[in-house]
Amino acid sequence: MPSTYTTNLRLTKQADGENPNTWGEILNEGVISLVDQAVAGYTSISVGTTATVTLTENQGSGDQSRSAILEFKGTIGGSHDTIDVLIPNKSKVYVVRNSITYTDSTDALVLKVAGNTGVTIPSGTVALYVTNGVTVEAVEKTNLSSLTVTGAARFDSTVTVSGAADFKTNISVGGTFIATGASRFDSTVTVSGKGKFMTGALTPIVTLSDAASVVADLATANIFAVTLGDNRTLAAPTNTTTNLGAVGQIYIHQDGTGSRTLSYNTVFQFPGASVPTLSTSANAVDALFYSVRTATKVDAILVKDFDRS
Repeated sequence: MPSTYTTNLRLTKQADGENPNTWGEILNEGVISLVDQAVAGYTSISVGTTATVTLTENQGSGDQSRSAILEFKGTIGGSHDTIDVLIPNKSKVYVVRNSITYTDSTDALVLKVAGNTGVTIPSGTVALYVTNGVTVEAVEKTNLSSLTVTGAARFDSTVTVSGAADFKTNISVGGTFIATGASRFDSTVTVSGKGKFMTGALTPIVTLSDAASVVADLATANIFAVTLGDNRTLAAPTNTTTNLGAVGQIYIHQDGTGSRTLSYNTVFQFPGASVPTLSTSANAVDALFYSVRTATKVDAILVKDFDRS
């Protein structure tokens, strides 16, 4: 009776009495080495020349699709924007690194079983994917007690952080973002679902340049500070259209001389159409609290004389 093979990992199953003089070699190469590949094996795969890449699938010998870790390299573009990577119709877990260079925003890498939809692998990510031999899904639900992100991060589903969360660069969340601990965001956060913060969400105070026209860029922060070295004008904030509903404040410091004045672009709307004046003492600190109502209307109120330190 000839050897057979296991269903999912294609390991050699020798029949009773088969290979009396070579069974040990077959066991080593057809079982033990392949289990090592399936548990911790790494395979680098170059893509880009064809629209479909079919991972090799061998019975009882090494192949691409048995590896635990798959890294895709190369460049997408030219005659095709999407590359489909076809895996066997067997249950398996993969760690996938997408190191491909994209030429435009329509490029995509899709991991799938032939004849099925599959899942898009985000550029520059390392993530865990599981297949039942028909569908492929990202392992999306991970319980986090704390989280520090130093590079760009993308989450295609719900993110729940029960401890401290510290995001150094841009993040994108495709589902709901829930933070039950303190969260600090040093760059842009895009949440397509609901954002819920059980405790304070900390954002850095961005220092504005002291110039004749002082400009706050709402794409960079929502809390700002400026020290006036002369009489100035607060210009219309930039990126209001993409930040409708944004709220924040601008701390306005008098310098050591004091008595600096601040005029306002007409985009700023004050209660009763009464434009406020600043505290005049040297080193005085006022705060302009604002809310972006429309792209051309920013409601504001000035709270004066916090301290003079």
